[in-house]
Amino acid sequence: MKKKKLKKSFLIAFVLLIVILIGFTIFFSLNHMMAPVSKTYEEKTIVIKEGMTPGDIASLLKKEKLIKNEKVFYYYLRLKKIDNIYSASYTLSPDMDVKKITKVLLAGGQNTMEIAITFPEGINMRKMAKIIENNTDNTETDVFTLLKDEAYLNELIDNYWFITKDIKQKELYYSLEGYLFPDTYHFSSKAVTVKEIFTKMLDQMEIVLDVYKKEIENSSYSIHELLALASMIELEGLSLEDREGIAGVFYNRLESSMSLGSDVTTYYAFKLEMYERDLTYAELNKANPYNTRGPGMIGKLPIGPIAMISKDAIIAIFNPKSDYYYFVADKNGKVYFTKNETEHNKIINKLINEGLWYEW
Repeated sequence: MKKKKLKKSFLIAFVLLIVILIGFTIFFSLNHMMAPVSKTYEEKTIVIKEGMTPGDIASLLKKEKLIKNEKVFYYYLRLKKIDNIYSASYTLSPDMDVKKITKVLLAGGQNTMEIAITFPEGINMRKMAKIIENNTDNTETDVFTLLKDEAYLNELIDNYWFITKDIKQKELYYSLEGYLFPDTYHFSSKAVTVKEIFTKMLDQMEIVLDVYKKEIENSSYSIHELLALASMIELEGLSLEDREGIAGVFYNRLESSMSLGSDVTTYYAFKLEMYERDLTYAELNKANPYNTRGPGMIGKLPIGPIAMISKDAIIAIFNPKSDYYYFVADKNGKVYFTKNETEHNKIINKLINEGLWYEW
């Protein structure tokens, strides 16, 4: 009996010894694999791109000879539940161990790939598409394709209170014209998608419009119509005071069943910029759902917004200040308000005689 017990005890002790030896071997092996590649300090800059996985990062570090074993680094990240590293450039050295390298990566690096894109107030979707093409990896076609993506538009209607089925009207040139708030936006790299750009701009528009949610709900005009009105005001006036006056003129004309007669809508209808040339008589009088000078547009707004809208233009539509029905601006941007067509024509003749009339 004693011999059997001794034999059994010896076997258990032997197995434990083997387990301990294996454990020490694994421990020292892992320690070795997690140790610095060398003792020499040497600055190395690596760039972690947007969308890189922990496995991609491990491969990059091994390629740059900053770690000894990419699998060990990968599983270390998984053990620490680290799924994402901020896309940026990082300065590392071969004398850093895995823990130190991970600490540097988690602290965030210098994002040399970050870009800033400015979308000016008053530009239209065609100009916006060019800005996106010039500053990112996207093309103008990518922008226009997304604007026609019905599934995407339905998603926006579900996610934003101020976006309605009005953006899906077939006669609209660009579904989100006037809905994207103009500002300077920062993105992690040129690889940013058009959807990501639009999301930031729509989120900002929501913040701006939230302040006026009650006014919008109580208005006799839809949010789509209010944005169309604001986009016209954006292009017609420069100062907040002028824009509030222009808002008053437009409201008065709409309520009096008059044509808005706004040149900026006619230029937009024919996809022209105002600085390109004068409009022809035929263009001014041609039927188009955007052209407020055309036939059948008495008491009507254009079918949709025609430009990016500033906060001042939005303020103006809720603070109209005018008893006037006409306005005109000189070439210096000064706006003149009048109550009737006779006074309006006198101002125009005066501006022409004084050399203050627009001539393209």
